[in-house]
Amino acid sequence: MPRLTRLPGWTRSWKLSAFAPKPIVQAALLAHDLIDDWDYELVIAGREVAEDQPDDWVLEGWYPRKPGKAERAALAGLFAGKAPKITIEELPPADWVTLSQHNAPPIRAGRFHVHTPDYPANPDAIDFVIPASQAFGTGQHKTTAGCLEMLGDMKASGVIARNIADIGTGTGLLGFAALALWPRALCTLTDIDPVCTGVVEENARLNGITLGPGQGEAVMVVADGMDDPLIELRRPYDLLIANILAGPLVQLAPAFARAVPPRGSLLLAGLLAEDQEAAVKRAMTRAGFRMAARLQRGDWAILWLRRRADWRRVR
Repeated sequence: MPRLTRLPGWTRSWKLSAFAPKPIVQAALLAHDLIDDWDYELVIAGREVAEDQPDDWVLEGWYPRKPGKAERAALAGLFAGKAPKITIEELPPADWVTLSQHNAPPIRAGRFHVHTPDYPANPDAIDFVIPASQAFGTGQHKTTAGCLEMLGDMKASGVIARNIADIGTGTGLLGFAALALWPRALCTLTDIDPVCTGVVEENARLNGITLGPGQGEAVMVVADGMDDPLIELRRPYDLLIANILAGPLVQLAPAFARAVPPRGSLLLAGLLAEDQEAAVKRAMTRAGFRMAARLQRGDWAILWLRRRADWRRVR
């Protein structure tokens, strides 16, 4: 699940679970996105119970301490009407993010092949090795894979990118992929989570990416969204990527508009196609963007938008 916060690493933690039909869990995830003062120590995700049960979902929350009435009430409050039964279990010490990605099979997404060190490279694709880590973006999630596909489509359609930004970069994968397609571009990678700095540095080393401020290089910034002097200094970005969450995407629309020049490209993901896509599109339209292309992978929408050339006149 794309996010701006991370699960705890090596720690003892607790999991809260609420089982409900898919539309109910998706509505709860949407409600979570719209809460500004959420306690982000309580990390939320939704998923299918099993591949052969696509309509049966579970809303899960992880907490670094034993949840009390407040945490149980917060999770229950995401549901409209009566909340389903919430169960709580203590989890043994483990790095849950890394373990969830361990031995994940390789993925092929358009021009790209992404795999952990457990698998060989694919010489017939643009290949990236991304070890399991505490950062989001190994290519396994449909939003990341969809963004990789869309980047390839953008390149094939003639998009020229000279200055790239990847907001909420996680492992750095999407920024690295963009650099592979536009190898002389500047590239700025940002994430709110300081853990991502070390992850990006290691992944850059493994994939031959040079870290630095120049052409063909990537610079890493720890920042909340677009709020950093270096991000401001390096704009405008003719390709800005943000695979995060629907709520932050809506909030960041004005900042994206300031950062992307007329005819520049904006690649967005992390939004549910049925419940969140319309709100994100409205926010981007108000900010001066128009739709260029759309992919849907599972329940997730991936949007390519262009900044309108006439925006200053119609604003």
